[in-house]
Amino acid sequence: MADKRKSPPLQNGAGSSSSSVLVKRQRQGDNDAGVGERQIAIASSDGGKSKGLVRTVKRTSNLSAPILSLSGAHGAEILDVKFSPDGQLIAAASSDKTISLWQTFGENKNIGILAGHSKAVTSLCWSNSAPSSSPRLFSASADGTLIVWDASTGAKLRRLRGHKGIVNSVSCTRGGREILVSGGDDGRVLLWDPHERTPLDVLEIGYPVTAVAFSDDGGQIYVGGLDNDVHVYDLLRKEIVFSLRGHTDTITSLSLSPSGSHLLSTSFDDTVRVWDVQPFASEPGPGHVGSARLHRTLTGSACGFENLLIKGGWSHDGEKVATGGGDRNCTIWELEKATILYQLPGHRGTCTAVAMHPREPVIVSASTDTTLLLGEIET
Repeated sequence: MADKRKSPPLQNGAGSSSSSVLVKRQRQGDNDAGVGERQIAIASSDGGKSKGLVRTVKRTSNLSAPILSLSGAHGAEILDVKFSPDGQLIAAASSDKTISLWQTFGENKNIGILAGHSKAVTSLCWSNSAPSSSPRLFSASADGTLIVWDASTGAKLRRLRGHKGIVNSVSCTRGGREILVSGGDDGRVLLWDPHERTPLDVLEIGYPVTAVAFSDDGGQIYVGGLDNDVHVYDLLRKEIVFSLRGHTDTITSLSLSPSGSHLLSTSFDDTVRVWDVQPFASEPGPGHVGSARLHRTLTGSACGFENLLIKGGWSHDGEKVATGGGDRNCTIWELEKATILYQLPGHRGTCTAVAMHPREPVIVSASTDTTLLLGEIET
């Protein structure tokens, strides 16, 4: 469909087949003996005539239930998931070429499907400058393009062309002038003004790029790919100012902490690493192996053998990080202690992406099983 053609109205979700149901998850270390505080037994009710046992749990969020399964919107694996900046919406990207939009709170409805890509949707990023009344969403795709969406209407505002292959990652600045960065299999990193159809600038990296992110002030970009390192580029000088070395396999995702001081990286090497990216952090001296900027190395979650770019994220207070895994679990660590707080089961396939709510102790996970799991965690 030509870009100038009027966008179709926002499609409804998959009708009655798109639903949210209550499921059970456990904290790591819980056992299955009996129905306790961490479990919920739901009994059917026939107009109040039949009764069943319902145990309560300590609630920590405004979700309609402690754990919800959001399903029915996609016919193929989900590759990315993101909360909107105000936390009211969830966007999920799928290999079925579409993006689903969900209400985080209330009835958790699938409020729309965004269709416009011709191949798998690989990565999502919400605009940080658009008003909450008219949220904008950016998507990257295996079709080699990015699309700018009006998430309130479902309108496709703009298609961005410039890559020559699969686009693996898209990110945007946190403040000031809104700029996008994208990286792809063509070995290039492109910078975009989302109001223009052509890139502002191109960085030739020389190998497939799998993850990109902006620094807190937007003056630098973080680039990860097949060379196993994370390189930090200064956008004015257009050169690498330092590199973060330690991973032994391809970088699968990058995520900046809420404070902007630390960077989370995930990798096929089955480790999650957190780096100090503050401007005046110490640099390694001559002969130093690795990076003096390495803050924590987290283990306990395996990527698996599907070569999926598993994505991680931060809690709103910067104290926890989370990622998916080939073991079908969503793993959450307490950062400073480098200990696993939770390994949350429930998916029937690889957990491909996680996102943590910008204000509440809520997490959403995506999977190859075509579902999202939305739930609260203890504070």
